[in-house]
Amino acid sequence: MMDWTDRHCRFFLRLLSSNALLYTEMVTTGALLHGDAERFLRHDEAEHPLALQLGGSVPADLAACAKLAEAAGYDEVNLNVGCPSDRVQNNMIGACLMGHPALVGDCVKAMQDAVQIPVTVKHRIGINGRDSYAELCDFVGQVRDAGCRSFTVHARIAILEGLSPKENREIPPLRYDVAAQLKADFPDLELVLNGGIKTLAECQEHLKIFDGVMLGREAYHNPYLLAEVDQLLFGSTAPVISRSEALAKLRPYIAAHLASGGAMHHITRHILGLGQGFPGARKFRQLLSVDIHKSKDPLALLDQAGELLQGR
Repeated sequence: MMDWTDRHCRFFLRLLSSNALLYTEMVTTGALLHGDAERFLRHDEAEHPLALQLGGSVPADLAACAKLAEAAGYDEVNLNVGCPSDRVQNNMIGACLMGHPALVGDCVKAMQDAVQIPVTVKHRIGINGRDSYAELCDFVGQVRDAGCRSFTVHARIAILEGLSPKENREIPPLRYDVAAQLKADFPDLELVLNGGIKTLAECQEHLKIFDGVMLGREAYHNPYLLAEVDQLLFGSTAPVISRSEALAKLRPYIAAHLASGGAMHHITRHILGLGQGFPGARKFRQLLSVDIHKSKDPLALLDQAGELLQGR
């Protein structure tokens, strides 16, 4: 979700669900400690509950970044042990850390010793060369013994050589059965399922076994999916927000961003998925992805797009 779930995206998604836990894009420890930390940590209070996902493998650096996250008001810090890209592998970040469970345990312990907010781990069910169920249990067991109580499991292995990140989300088969066995063998842990989940009906089925579900790219490409999360998964009795209501609530945020010197496409690039499955959807997407760059009155263009959502 790099470059996707930025603060503008999260503000928009929060309009659709009040209860879903939102995650930042993965932020490396180097970016926070040696780069523009304010840029990566900045968020609106409306985004809560909110987790900062970190990428790194040096316990002291991760502890320092966890402190920054806590000071900035984040509700959780999550360590990424699932990203398979070559770029992060070269820096000992992401899925390659599944081959080093003791180091992950050291990282978790350092972060937990540094902060009071929860420290969680997101991981795969294995990596090539270390993909047996026994090795998965060894990984989870060592990280649990370091103090982690919550794991988000992407139910695929990661193949670290020869596949792109996109291929690693599609080619290794989904093994929900492996994740379910993990929950059975570690009943005391919170286990959240991730990978290939596309509907709230699927979420409801998985929640019969798991403690939670994580939606990634589906929630980004089809964000209106989240509009019924509060009612179906959290028992809310509030009415479901419509597409047009969501856009109307987003308008003041966009206006404020424009007034501060920002560009509208910084925000509207994240809402194109609202334009799905109705007459005028293609025009909605064109207005906010193409025409927006030529308009001298972007808010008027936004209002024109909003008219296409009326009654939806």
